[in-house]
Amino acid sequence: MKQVYVFLLFLLAPVLALVILSQSIAEEVPYDNNLLREYPIAYHDVVQLDESIHDITVDLRSLSIKASDMQISMDQYVNVFSLYSEAIRDSIEDSKGQKHLSDDIYEQRITNALGEPIDFYLSNKTEIKIFELKELGYRGFIAKVKLFDPYVFKMSLADNKIGGLETTSDAAIRTGAVLAINGGGFGSGPVGDEMVSTMIGGTVVNGELVNDFIRKINEDLFFVGIDKYGNLVGGIPETSEDIMAMKPYQGASFIPILIQNGEKITLPSAWKNTKHPRTIIGQYANDDLILIVVDGRQGDWSVGITLERLQDKLLELGVKDAYNLDGGGSTAMYFKGQILNKPSDGKERPVANHFIIVP
Repeated sequence: MKQVYVFLLFLLAPVLALVILSQSIAEEVPYDNNLLREYPIAYHDVVQLDESIHDITVDLRSLSIKASDMQISMDQYVNVFSLYSEAIRDSIEDSKGQKHLSDDIYEQRITNALGEPIDFYLSNKTEIKIFELKELGYRGFIAKVKLFDPYVFKMSLADNKIGGLETTSDAAIRTGAVLAINGGGFGSGPVGDEMVSTMIGGTVVNGELVNDFIRKINEDLFFVGIDKYGNLVGGIPETSEDIMAMKPYQGASFIPILIQNGEKITLPSAWKNTKHPRTIIGQYANDDLILIVVDGRQGDWSVGITLERLQDKLLELGVKDAYNLDGGGSTAMYFKGQILNKPSDGKERPVANHFIIVP
C-alpha cells in the first residue's frame, strides 16, 4: 500500500500546488465589485480555477477509492499467490519423497537380483558393492558402482602413455585405484626391443581423444565411456568427430554392443556362440554402473560364457545398456588390493588401458 500512496503523491504534486496557489490568490485578492470591474478577466480565471480544483478534488477522491480497491485486489492476489506457492513447495517435497521411495524400491530390486555383496567400498565420492557371480558352467564377479563424483571414474593408459602395456593390478597400484578392470581392445607387437600396444578404435582420456578412430571394415566397433555427469555414453561411430559428439569424459572401443535401452542387440555371427572369458561395462536405469568379469577356459573353475547367454543374464539383472570390452586372457578385475578373478593365462595379461575408480 505504501508504494501506491507514494505513486499518488507524485501524481498529485502539481495539482496540490495549484490548490495552494489559488488559496493564496483568494486571500490576497478579496471579492470586490470594483475589483471585478477593474480586472474582469483575472477574477473570472480565478473562479474558473477554483471550480476546476473542486472537480479535480472530486476526481482524486474517486481515484483514492479506486486505489484502495486496487490494494484490496493486490492483497487478495498476494494471499492467493502465497497459498499457490506453498502448494507448489509441498508438491515438490512430495515428489522428492516419491522419487526417493522409487529409487529405494529400484535399488532393492537390483540387490535382490545380484544377491548379497561379498565386499564394498564407500566414500563421499563413490559407493562400490562387489557380488560373486556363480552360474552353471561359469563364474565371475560384478561391481555395482554409484558415482557421487564422476571425476573418480577414469580411463588409464598403460604406464600413462600411448603404446604402453600394463597389468590391471599394476595400473591400479600406480594410480591408487580402488577398483580397476581391463579396458578396450588392442593389439601389440615388438618395436625394437620393446613390446608396444596399439589401441583399437577411439580412446578418450579426461575429455581428449588420444587416438583417432579408424573404422574397421565389416566390424561395428563401438565407443563406450562416461560423460562429465557420470552417465554412460556409447554407440557405433563412423569418425572421431562422432565420438566427440557424444561429449565423453573417459572411454574406449571394442565390439560388440550387447544391450541398448533394455533390448538385445543383434550380435555378429562370429561372436554369438563361443564361450570365453568376458569383461562388460554397463548401466542401470538409475544410472548406477555395472562392471562384470567372467572367467573362462578353465574347466575346473569356469569354462566361460557366450555373448548370447550373457545378454540374457544382463536382462535378468535389469541392466539397461551394456558393452563387451576386451576379454579372453585380458579379463581382470582388481578391488582393494587384489585381483578377484582367475585370469585364463594363469596370470594377468598386460593390456593397453583400463577403466579405474580412484578414491
